[in-house]
Amino acid sequence: MRESPQAAAPGADRRAAPRCGLVRPMGKDSSSADKSPFVELVEIMARLRSRTGCPWDRKQDHRSLRPCLLEETYEVLEAIDRGDSKALRQELGDLLLQVVFHAQLTAEAGEFDIDDVVKGLRDKLVARHPHVFGDSSAETPEEVLHQWDDLKRRERGEADDSTSPMTEVPKTLPALSRAQVVERRAARAGRGRAVEDVCASACAALGVLTGQKLDAEESQKVVGELLLAAVELARIAGLDAEQVLRERVNERISELSDRADSPDAPTGAGRD
Repeated sequence: MRESPQAAAPGADRRAAPRCGLVRPMGKDSSSADKSPFVELVEIMARLRSRTGCPWDRKQDHRSLRPCLLEETYEVLEAIDRGDSKALRQELGDLLLQVVFHAQLTAEAGEFDIDDVVKGLRDKLVARHPHVFGDSSAETPEEVLHQWDDLKRRERGEADDSTSPMTEVPKTLPALSRAQVVERRAARAGRGRAVEDVCASACAALGVLTGQKLDAEESQKVVGELLLAAVELARIAGLDAEQVLRERVNERISELSDRADSPDAPTGAGRD
């Protein structure tokens, strides 16, 4: 976010005001010409969390920062969708702040610090790309993904493909994104459905919806099957279901807005 902090009213607790993505400059005596901007950022975060730092920053913990992390992630995605490189630079910085903030919290708890995060990522990228940093071969994106999954199983001590590929599907993902992860992993594990089977499932669900009266629970199951089939069809077509639906919703909003602005629109059109 790029909002400026508002002046607090007398007696108000300004620490409770959300200020996701806000980075303030350090004092002149705390920066050095030979430090990288990233090192300075880490030092800024440590100072904000210190006893002489910011009351709001000192008050935060992992759970209180969850909304900020989610908000900044969506703002990055929005900047990407707009093709706005200036906004993307700013939003990536706000997202990076969330990573540094969480790492500072764990450093204070004696668990790990930002160096551990970066080193872990560095080692993971090297280990998961032996076709670049080692002597293995992967000529296509599909071969790379297969190799990646195989290396993940080895790291966990799993000998074969018998372990479910769904063991690490995040439960906190939005339903559409979670469905995509499930279907993508199922396909990579050789458990994806053929397009004919998906279409048959969707047609059957549509037939049930149009052919009989259903109670709420039955309707939920049938519509859920339709939505899952749509996600699977998007995967088979090589499309991102989230992006496809987002663009279609944007088109729908434009259609409704144009209709509401039409001189022939009925009174109250376009209002909830």
